[in-house]
Amino acid sequence: MKTIIQIVLWIACIGLGYAIYQSVTGPIEFKKVKQERFAKVISNLKDIRNSQEAYKTVTGKYANDFNSLIKFVENGKYTITQQRDSSYMEFDETYKIDVLKEVKIIDTLGFVGVRDSLFKKDDRYKTMMNVPGATKGEKFTMKSAVIEKSGYKAPVFEAKVEKSIVLSDQPKTLLDRENGQMSVEEVNGSSIKVGSLDEVSTSGNWPPIYDKKKNK
Repeated sequence: MKTIIQIVLWIACIGLGYAIYQSVTGPIEFKKVKQERFAKVISNLKDIRNSQEAYKTVTGKYANDFNSLIKFVENGKYTITQQRDSSYMEFDETYKIDVLKEVKIIDTLGFVGVRDSLFKKDDRYKTMMNVPGATKGEKFTMKSAVIEKSGYKAPVFEAKVEKSIVLSDQPKTLLDRENGQMSVEEVNGSSIKVGSLDEVSTSGNWPPIYDKKKNK
């Protein structure tokens, strides 16, 4: 009986020790996995943002779906312009004299492909809508709209993915804690996103640390 009790106590001690070990190493491993996956997700979101900004430069609005955005990257072109000052004399009917008029002239110098400008020879733009590491092939959700701010109508867009998709295989308790993050050093909220449908902004909700990393 004494031997059985000792065995039970040893098992209990091992179980308790493992639980303590997990409570210490679990969050550390979670943070490592989180940062690695978030970096890849944010890299894609940056590509989406750059493509959307190019789309707006050329068309005056943002793309509402990835098919349109990818097609634009493949075929769209920037117009290269040069602005110069000029002047000429014009007869003033009021004063009956010639007066000097100054104007700005914009010359078109040529065109450059959007793909060459943003991605060079890399074709990663074709898969930028896919969430890196997603187990079920999930894609980013993306929408565009036009909002009114101070009497001015401005085009906006937003692309995002829920953290629960990126960290679907991680412990629920740690994921729940992550969804409630509110810190300047963390990705706040339950999603990772760039842009906004409520504000005129193309910023992401990630901290500067992810802008310092060289993500592939």
